[in-house]
Amino acid sequence: MRLFVIVSRVPYPLDKGDKLRIYHQVKELSKSHTVHLCCLDDNNTSDNDIEKLSNICTELSIIKLQKSKIYFNLLKAFFSSKPYQVHYFYQAQAHRKVKRLIREFNPDRIFCQLIRTAEYVKLEHNIIKTIDYMDAFSKGIERRIEKAGLLKPVFKDESKRLLKYEHLIFDYFERHTIISKEDRKWILHEKRNEIEIISNGIDTEFFKQKTEESKEYDIIFVGNMSYAPNVEAVKYLVLKILPLLPSQIKVLIAGANPAKEVLKLKGKQVEISGWLNDIREAYSKAKIFVAPLFIGTGLQNKLLEAMAMELPCVTTSLANKSLRASDETSIFIADSANEFSDKINKLLANKTDRLEIGKNAREFVKEKYSWKQSTEKLEAILLQQ
Repeated sequence: MRLFVIVSRVPYPLDKGDKLRIYHQVKELSKSHTVHLCCLDDNNTSDNDIEKLSNICTELSIIKLQKSKIYFNLLKAFFSSKPYQVHYFYQAQAHRKVKRLIREFNPDRIFCQLIRTAEYVKLEHNIIKTIDYMDAFSKGIERRIEKAGLLKPVFKDESKRLLKYEHLIFDYFERHTIISKEDRKWILHEKRNEIEIISNGIDTEFFKQKTEESKEYDIIFVGNMSYAPNVEAVKYLVLKILPLLPSQIKVLIAGANPAKEVLKLKGKQVEISGWLNDIREAYSKAKIFVAPLFIGTGLQNKLLEAMAMELPCVTTSLANKSLRASDETSIFIADSANEFSDKINKLLANKTDRLEIGKNAREFVKEKYSWKQSTEKLEAILLQQ
């Protein structure tokens, strides 16, 4: 199969969930098929990143988005019904390049990651197309409205626009995928049950614990630290949960691009590491992974990674809806600061329990979440006539 894949961001480095998902999907698909990976780029992608991607696909195209046109398109969005993020990633000049690449590559199938790129391929009616919603963006934005401050009206408007667009764009594509049943139910289309569930995976050979010794930190949180749900999570961890814990507890917050709100949390008990070339180093330094995620959607890669590293995880019922791990067997569920502190104290006080939960967690993700298995399911969908 000749497969044309279009994505809204250059999927390297692997510092965001959408990048991680498509990187591993393309890597697996390229083992059996000819894959042209077409990436929109609103940043200055390094030669090293391009080289990394060239190794996982047959052909690679990077289409630069002009910053001035991004801002102009966002202004135009006020007079449109399409989502702001669709306007952000769409440029007519880039569209002409995409159409030319499709003609030259002559694909058997088109795979479109996220609704952000749907405008580029939706009218390619002579080629079978699959769209990966990944998450229900409309629901994710809706959950962020209350925390949006002065931008609350914009977030409310964007949530409504996304809801309509997720419904509208469905009919332009022959196949549809999403990350979880939880997200699928928020796509308000009469045929939403036809959307196939393609979960994320985890490389359990790469993510594995080396030793239980030399734990410098009691608690760790990992993620893209400019992403609003992660920012809110660490603020809740430091400001709501940490005061309920013993004063000697040490917390590590690791991840790219820490926002100013995150940097302000640094203190005697809290270390902010920023980006790490090998995130396994951060996981290896902690006893427990704590993720008080109350907004956002989708399956959290950070939980899969921590569980694969045999870290006992404490997270919310919202975050576990997509993961579907068993409470107090392979994960701990908490939905208030007091519940979080109780379960953290329980785990820190008993090393035997901590190790057992960690081992159960690793076995759970090994059994349920494999990039090879999830991409084989995706491949079968792409091959359908």
